[in-house]
Amino acid sequence: MHIVVLVDMEGISGICRRSQVMADGAHYPAARRYLTWDVNACVAGCFEGGADRVTVRDGHGSGFHFLWDELDPRAEYAQGAGRHGPRMPGIEKADGLILLGYHAMAGTPGAVLEHTMSSASWQKFWLNGRPAGEVAIDAGMAGDYGVPTIMVSGDDKVCREARRLIPGLVAVEVKRGLDLEYAVLLPKEKAHERIRQGAARAVGKCRAIRPYRVAHPVRMRLELVSRGVVPTPKPGLRVIDGRTYEVTAPTVEAALQML
Repeated sequence: MHIVVLVDMEGISGICRRSQVMADGAHYPAARRYLTWDVNACVAGCFEGGADRVTVRDGHGSGFHFLWDELDPRAEYAQGAGRHGPRMPGIEKADGLILLGYHAMAGTPGAVLEHTMSSASWQKFWLNGRPAGEVAIDAGMAGDYGVPTIMVSGDDKVCREARRLIPGLVAVEVKRGLDLEYAVLLPKEKAHERIRQGAARAVGKCRAIRPYRVAHPVRMRLELVSRGVVPTPKPGLRVIDGRTYEVTAPTVEAALQML
């Protein structure tokens, strides 16, 4: 059984500040350790649950945050960033997807470091007419290949968001959000144990969870933070107003690339 793990940073255990998730932040070096520890707990749980192959993708920002020499050697790891490379290597032949260290969609009250894709440029986002975040985007992308999203980890707000989208998904809460940079954090050992147990349980019930299917064609609407940067209309792209535009494409991945 092949499991793909897509990793973000804002929902990692022990993280609650911008300075932890930015490469030039004062607390970033320690946060890289926290990220690597959560990854290792998840990988251990995947193999415990029955996986025989695990591919982990560093999906935060530059894609270069894992401490390579401290990673569990049983998994394979994809790091770095490329505009034309796959967002989730191997997803087309995977059995399940785990979203590790995720955060709630932009505008979620009390969520830790909430945003959708870019806190600097994306204000609001809709998927087929409904407000959505990165959980829906990535679960929908996997769903286009018939792959179920089986687990998410992060704060209580992203866990709630994921449960509403995907019945049966294992939601692992490692902190309780109080504000954008304010949370009640689990102790390290307890958070890692929750992740390990959650991953094992998710892999064990992988075939019982249905893929998250987004109706085709896929419409994505984006409201930008700044005015004056909406792209020029073209086939498949419609301008709504000075900050908002919409794209239509055959798949989730194709629509996201058009944005």
